[in-house]
Amino acid sequence: MKKDFYLTRYALIIKRLESSPATYTQLEEYLLNSFEFQDAGIKSYSIRTLQRDIREISDLFNLSIHNKKKGDNRYYIESRPIMEVDEYNQKLLESFQVSNALNLHPDFSDFIFFESRKPTGVEHFYDLFFAIRNKRVVSFEHYNYKNKLMTSRKVHPLALKESKDRWYLIAIDTKDKVLKSFGLDRINYLDVGKNKFREKYNYNFREHFKNAFGVMNLAEQKPQNIVLKCSRHQGEYIRSFPLHQSQKETKETPEEIYFEFFLHPTYDFMQEILSYGKEVTVLEPKCLVDDIRNHLQESLNRYLES
Repeated sequence: MKKDFYLTRYALIIKRLESSPATYTQLEEYLLNSFEFQDAGIKSYSIRTLQRDIREISDLFNLSIHNKKKGDNRYYIESRPIMEVDEYNQKLLESFQVSNALNLHPDFSDFIFFESRKPTGVEHFYDLFFAIRNKRVVSFEHYNYKNKLMTSRKVHPLALKESKDRWYLIAIDTKDKVLKSFGLDRINYLDVGKNKFREKYNYNFREHFKNAFGVMNLAEQKPQNIVLKCSRHQGEYIRSFPLHQSQKETKETPEEIYFEFFLHPTYDFMQEILSYGKEVTVLEPKCLVDDIRNHLQESLNRYLES
């Protein structure tokens, strides 16, 4: 068994057991028939290896797998980690699977094409991750796209959030003690200090961003019910890739699909809606309908003036 193949095995075992419990023989058959095993030229999988993999999966992903249910000797996932860890695990496994596929086939450049647009600033990710875990004070220069000014910041880092393929640092600005977000692509001269901050912040960011879209400041608005009417074509895409965890499908006709959300009608969300053009119409709330209408009118005026 190839030593560098273990993460692929873990991903396949979890994938199989998520669909239904399975005996060792069923797992063995599933693994050996997988394209991953076939491409790697692996033709055997022992029960001893399975038992070791199950222990490693438990340690690495906090997934508890057992085979004592009802005496039928089938393996099943007994317990899962808390939701945010589970989401992290899923992304981790997806990355492992893509990475392994590319490592097995060095000639992938002829038929696999990555998005050429790459955000900057991801090189700061681990340093900030370290600072958050160890409560280190962080200093950096931050560039503001709006006023085109570079300002010095000293912050207490609390979290990292992804939004539309960009990463943001969520931190308390020591200057005014306000919670703010800083795009990693606009951070320069990052310095993780040796001093720790003693303040204890009681933010529940899972709850804080529950009704958020993007990373805009949520203090100024309350979450509202938002209703969208989508063309059938665009609605199918939104159905298969939800815009937000609160998304609910409320109505369907041969021509249209209706969705309802409960979130903050932030500028980030308005930008997302505008990106769909005529395929998506906001029905509620009125404040968002008016904002969209005004934005479209301003855009039209610019075209009429040119």
